[in-house]
Amino acid sequence: MKTIVAAMVASLAAAGAHAAQVLNVIVFPGGANWTLWTGQEKGFFAAEGLEVRLTPTPNSVYLMQNLDAGKFDIAFAAIDNVIGYDEGQGEAPLPKPAEFFAFVGQQHGGVRLYARPEFQRIEDLKGKSLAVDAATTGYAFVLRRLLRKGGLAEGDYTFAKLGGTAARAQALVAGKTDATIVTSPLDLLPAAKGMKRLANVVDDIGPYQGTCGVARRSWARENEAALVGFIRAYLRSMQWLADPSHKAEAVALYRRNLQASEEAAGKAWDELLASDREGLQKDGRLDRAGIETVLAIRAEYGEPRKALGPPEKYIDESYSEKARRQ
Repeated sequence: MKTIVAAMVASLAAAGAHAAQVLNVIVFPGGANWTLWTGQEKGFFAAEGLEVRLTPTPNSVYLMQNLDAGKFDIAFAAIDNVIGYDEGQGEAPLPKPAEFFAFVGQQHGGVRLYARPEFQRIEDLKGKSLAVDAATTGYAFVLRRLLRKGGLAEGDYTFAKLGGTAARAQALVAGKTDATIVTSPLDLLPAAKGMKRLANVVDDIGPYQGTCGVARRSWARENEAALVGFIRAYLRSMQWLADPSHKAEAVALYRRNLQASEEAAGKAWDELLASDREGLQKDGRLDRAGIETVLAIRAEYGEPRKALGPPEKYIDESYSEKARRQ
């Protein structure tokens, strides 16, 4: 009898494991993935019948090309990448017209310009090399806007492509670049190492939608139940993470996924979750005013030049609304 029961339990467990739909999600390394780690560890994704597998990307080109190719189901990336590739202004060519859209907000604001400590003002960067992920997508255009606001012309600096934010932050600290855009909470490293913050986008330009959940429209239509379940679990994870009573447990979770001291992890929670002005988007709603800022900057610098917008052209929150209703 025990043998039969054990066999039945094993069979049910195998069936349950088989029933879980695997979602391959590509992300930039860093603390912005805290919500995803929460969903994995607390079982929120599993409760939706999903197994979420995270893959770090070295840069935005790899992320967007492989999301387009179907190697990944979902990505978390800057909404400027969505707009740029959808409009044929992406950093790298795609074999067919892009069909990306943003379905949930991950982080708004938290986009800062940091420089080596010897540079005290933006104008001090004249003639210097600045690190970017890509020259025509992501945060490259907002960097150009900040530099112009600080008094620099287009020919006053050069760009070096050094990868995602984590890699650029490390390059800055190591002296391999003079300045770069760093997003929260990855800015904690250069700040702790004495790097100089020269600008903060929400202070110097205005509201800014940063990273968001991204998928292909055709994939979303064919996998609506999975996407709605993913969003529902993501929102539950965010609610849990943003609860101050869970801060200590959240800090421990952060440290299990990143090499960070308890103090640094606590600062990351404060930076990402203590304010509604910038940081992780607790309700998951995309920042329309922040998207308008992205569109205005891309309309100025993007090639080929074209009319862009409105924000609804690049987003679809109907899946999120279904997740909230359910």
